[in-house]
Amino acid sequence: MNHEIDLLRLSIQDFFTAKILKLSLLPFLITLVILLTLFFIVAGMGLDQLGTMNIASTQTTLQNGVAHTETVTAQLEGNAIFQYLLNFLLTSWISSFFVYAVGGFLVLYASIFIALLVIGFLTPTVLRELQRRHYPDIAMIGHSNLFEALFLMFKWAIIMLLLFLLFIPLYFIPLINIVALNLPLYYFFHKMITYDIASNICTREENKRIQFFSANKIRYKTLALYLLSLIPLVIFFGALFYVIYLGHTYFIEVKNERDKT
Repeated sequence: MNHEIDLLRLSIQDFFTAKILKLSLLPFLITLVILLTLFFIVAGMGLDQLGTMNIASTQTTLQNGVAHTETVTAQLEGNAIFQYLLNFLLTSWISSFFVYAVGGFLVLYASIFIALLVIGFLTPTVLRELQRRHYPDIAMIGHSNLFEALFLMFKWAIIMLLLFLLFIPLYFIPLINIVALNLPLYYFFHKMITYDIASNICTREENKRIQFFSANKIRYKTLALYLLSLIPLVIFFGALFYVIYLGHTYFIEVKNERDKT
């Protein structure tokens, strides 16, 4: 326990160095630009769909015993559509709740997903800084290549999407739906961030041994970091802290592995 507290304290100190703070702005800025671009694209498509709305009403009256049916049609544009919808309180409340709940959920998930991709490019730089400051005797050998990284990322993304589809029946069960909604993205989060770090520090064989003997320890850490990411804006500013904290963990594990040989 004391070891983890010391490791956490060391990671915080490393994060607040001038170089890391400058680098930490990149995930924030790039993720923000991508999310804003997606927002305006989707919002523009939505406004185009709501540009006009045709309203039709039918009224039947009796005149001298003869039924007369009149149909009135109207076309609403722009703000008149929202005024029309707001006239129906229940519809308005349900629509607002759906838009904000689903929209907030998607924005949060998208920010985590995009931030993971962005920090992948910064991971080597951060790990080299950790090596220089704390582990000069541990060589960063690494074992990845661009083709393998792209293949694995695509594979894990497909599995994540399949899990989302597989868990659809669970989304309607209270409490269980929270786990069902987060498990697929946590799977992707865990795979991506551990691969980024391990593939830059250790050999393939060392990584296999670490995954075998320390799998639960690493999984607990990535789970804690993922839960932290669910707090709005944390992933924007703290993404590189994740790399630092897990980077320290892997450097220590690699040192232990190499001391055995």
